[in-house]
Amino acid sequence: MGAVTQSPRVVDPAIDFDAITKLFGTAHDQGRSALFEYETYELLSSSGAETPPRTHFLAKGRKYSDEELSVIPGKKVVLKIVSPSIVHKTEVGGVKIVENRPEKIRSAWRRMMYEVPERYAALVEKKCVHPPENYRDLAKEALQLGVGRDICGVLMVQFMAPDSDAFGNELIVGIRNTREFGMVISAGLGGTDTELYARRFRKGQAVVASSTVDTDGENFFALFKKTICYRKLAGLTRGQRRIVTDEQIIECFDSMIKLANYYSPINTGAPFVIEELEINPFAFSDFLMVPLDGMCRFGLPGNIEDARPFHKVKRLLVPESIGIIGVSTSRVNFGRVILDNILANGYDPAAITLFRPNLDEFEGIRCLPDISSLDGRLDLLVVAVGADQVPAIACEIIDKDAAETVMLIAGGMGETDESVARAAALTEKIRAAHRKENGGPVFLGANCLGVVSHPGRYDTLFIPEEKLPRRRGAQKRNSAFVSQSGAFMITRLSKLPELNPAYMISVGNQNDLTLGDILSYLKDDAEIDVIGVYCEGFKDLDGLTFIRAVRLAVAAGKDVIFYKAGRTPEGKNATSGHTASVAGDYMVCEACVRQAGGIVAQNFSQFEDLLMLSQRLHGKKILGNRLATVSGAGFEAVGMADNIQSDDYEMKLAGFSQGSVQKIKKILEQKGLDRLVQIRNPLDINPGADDETHVRVVTELARDHNVDAVVAGLDPLSPAMRTLAGDQTRRYGFDTPTSIARILPKAVAKLEKPVIGVVDGGRIYDALVGELMNGGVPIFRSGDRAVQALAMYIEGRLQAAKVRAGELSGNI
Repeated sequence: MGAVTQSPRVVDPAIDFDAITKLFGTAHDQGRSALFEYETYELLSSSGAETPPRTHFLAKGRKYSDEELSVIPGKKVVLKIVSPSIVHKTEVGGVKIVENRPEKIRSAWRRMMYEVPERYAALVEKKCVHPPENYRDLAKEALQLGVGRDICGVLMVQFMAPDSDAFGNELIVGIRNTREFGMVISAGLGGTDTELYARRFRKGQAVVASSTVDTDGENFFALFKKTICYRKLAGLTRGQRRIVTDEQIIECFDSMIKLANYYSPINTGAPFVIEELEINPFAFSDFLMVPLDGMCRFGLPGNIEDARPFHKVKRLLVPESIGIIGVSTSRVNFGRVILDNILANGYDPAAITLFRPNLDEFEGIRCLPDISSLDGRLDLLVVAVGADQVPAIACEIIDKDAAETVMLIAGGMGETDESVARAAALTEKIRAAHRKENGGPVFLGANCLGVVSHPGRYDTLFIPEEKLPRRRGAQKRNSAFVSQSGAFMITRLSKLPELNPAYMISVGNQNDLTLGDILSYLKDDAEIDVIGVYCEGFKDLDGLTFIRAVRLAVAAGKDVIFYKAGRTPEGKNATSGHTASVAGDYMVCEACVRQAGGIVAQNFSQFEDLLMLSQRLHGKKILGNRLATVSGAGFEAVGMADNIQSDDYEMKLAGFSQGSVQKIKKILEQKGLDRLVQIRNPLDINPGADDETHVRVVTELARDHNVDAVVAGLDPLSPAMRTLAGDQTRRYGFDTPTSIARILPKAVAKLEKPVIGVVDGGRIYDALVGELMNGGVPIFRSGDRAVQALAMYIEGRLQAAKVRAGELSGNI
């Protein structure tokens, strides 16, 4: 999809964009990329938000009369240092509250002009702050002089006593320009400990964030209402009274969002771009929102990348012709493995072209000496040569317009410092081709491990069949697996062959086609119900393209399962080195994907579980989060109940209806178990329960109108259960019509609600798991993991339903 642009929206007449643009223009003309604090307050005044306190700027180098120092009302006044280099003023003594008398103001002002440079210099030398570039080579007195030289003066600010000094009564609100998602808004617990709160509180309790595209103040307020901060401000906690109205908060959010969307990198009419605007904190005085500190950084708009012809992805996934460069005729190299896998997947040899000089054909497949010998345009051209050869070949493909799509297998195109220039030159060549009428070829990769396309009947993974057995042939496949890491993708397939997606797409370095492009195509594929995405980093603004595609995919009824690597500083470093894409702010990424309706996994195991569940439960009705758990093992039933809540989800144990209790009681009576079982949730049906008992009880629970989903322990070790393969005694084998392996899949297929099974046992029960999974029943090997995965899936499905109904921020 490439560029994400928007036209200027109908602006709110309450916001004086001309005045705000003039503020930015004046600062820019003075060589600044940040507003001074008093200018930030002027911006707020022009934005239609709450009126900031009165201020008066005292410029350095001037003498002020008593009258000039008496213009701020009140018994106290706040003095703040003004410098383009000092953002956090409190740590360096740059904020003082003094008596509002001229002599007290002069005294404090003079002291600050000397103390602030000394303290700031000391923090720089102790590496407690990150200094601006112009201070990097300075130390001691030279550093102090440099800091002092940059101080412009002191700002006098009206002191307004807050209604409460209690914890949680300060609010931080900010907008910022992120590389991946464009403009985002965040809000939450304010004050000097904001970062600590965000790290230590449960997810979504301290700070919430959202993309500002297609949202407004009311929708973002709905997210904010879940935070501790809102509960404190609204007087919903013990001993607290309301100190601000909901309408004031919504108005503030709405104003910030409109500013963000006007001064946005994707607004082609924006005169400037707000890089960051933050008020930390807003305090509250007599139902007024009072900004106590504000900062704003801005810049000039940059060039927006030209759009890629991402619709050509169809030619990539279902090509009518394939060419391969790099096939050896004398040894097994990557190109040869790719050719073997393409043929093994059923692709027509007559539609394949190999590029080999001095050969007319190889094993019945047409060969051409070079790209210039082509008499038409290929749908897909696979380039499996060394990285040093890729740029020249890619340029020739572009110049000859030889293919609609190109797959670059080799790495060495941006992962290392040495290859960055090579990748940049190729990327620019590709972009130039996209500006032409036909749009030129689109490139997948580099560092692409390959693609498996069952609809396209081809497989270009360079992993041999012996190392990675495939499930080939015509089968019902309803999912796609898109991965920035090819190794992650094939490892999942090796561990879980039952995933068996219709498409497996290794995106690699995203030198051209991006995750957003691929999802923008797949969202419209009627045969795909589930899309799994492993992401290590988005290209510039592609995160915004991606979440828009997620939202549209969810609106079309699809499930999107998402895992983002690079959540920690260490993870970011490892990720950027591998993929040549910088990993972004995880909190923002997770929030944006969730709000778009995607289901976010926190680790590899969750990703596998959620993808497996989505494939099998996509057609089931998700009506709520009331769970029934049943097992013949008491520990398992209790353990499942212990895992119904976390930071990411909340399930409830269902209360069984009287009708269900009576039906289950009758089943147990028939089996002679009624005196051994108390019917409650979690339900322990005793180790004596046989295959039929398990299935009949599960069926009754799934039909109960008070139950939304069922997790059933299948008790593989119970002597009453038929759970073994090839049992010579014929007492415990599941190869009979009445075994759990035969009757449970039939029962589950008829039920509208989700039912998942647990086989908690050793490797001798792997065959039972495979049989049940092949029958369409989701199976886990432990009860706790089963409940956690199902709970996350249900939470995601309920969130997706709200997106479809337009109840969440970011309405389509």
